[in-house]
Amino acid sequence: MSKHDDEFEGVPTTGHEWDGIREYDKPMPRWWLLTFYATIIWAIGFTILYPAWPRVLTATPGVLKFSSRQVLQQELDNAEAANAVINSELAAADLTKIGETPELQQYAISKGAAVFRTWCAQCHGSGAQGAKGFPSLLDDDWLWGGTIQDIDYTVTHGIRNETDPDARFSQMPAFGEILSGEEIDDVVNYVMSLSNEPHDADKAKAGATIFADNCASCHGEDGKGSHDVGAPNLTDAVWLYGGDHDTLVQTVTNARFGVMPAWGQRLSKADVAAAATYVHQLGGGQ
Repeated sequence: MSKHDDEFEGVPTTGHEWDGIREYDKPMPRWWLLTFYATIIWAIGFTILYPAWPRVLTATPGVLKFSSRQVLQQELDNAEAANAVINSELAAADLTKIGETPELQQYAISKGAAVFRTWCAQCHGSGAQGAKGFPSLLDDDWLWGGTIQDIDYTVTHGIRNETDPDARFSQMPAFGEILSGEEIDDVVNYVMSLSNEPHDADKAKAGATIFADNCASCHGEDGKGSHDVGAPNLTDAVWLYGGDHDTLVQTVTNARFGVMPAWGQRLSKADVAAAATYVHQLGGGQ
């Protein structure tokens, strides 16, 4: 299409027309052009002053050498300095007596919640409800004890890790290498009977002897477990990996070996104390 002036306004058109509608070829408003040019000038100035152009591993630093990471680190350092006194008090405190100082307790819980969300929620859940293989911290079922001292020790040294010689350690044998499939089925039915789960009574009767010979040394004759060796209570309805027949067969056959990092090697003593205080007050602490 050829360009021509609009017959009503005398303004040139682009030549585009559709269903009688023509497109004007008017210049952009001056204010818009000035704004556009200003943004170009601003962008050039920004790329000179601040990090902007990407490189393979970094970016151009800019004349001002500005770094958002440095700003963040400075803010963190300022916050740490502002809390230095109360952090020292928390690190040195007797955890069983923190509640006697309301201000310290409130700080420990608030700080502990932040530590938990940063380092612990990935496994235990944002609400500490746990998941399969990761214990809930809301109930009163503890493998290694639920006093605040027990929790502090567990957080500090972890469980079955290879980095802390003082980590809590226990290991259940893989009974698939010791017992026959029938014996495992019998002992699983006995274990299910301890928590009143549906089971085969005849197999459970046979499994009682197998349990006494192979399992009672850790789980106790009554199956209530032991905090000393991290052996779970088998008489309640709380199961770390699941309490159905097939899952229990898998557990007895292959055993489990959950690992928890030694947070005392990564976090400050105040951070660990705060995390222990926070977890203890969630509702399941003893």
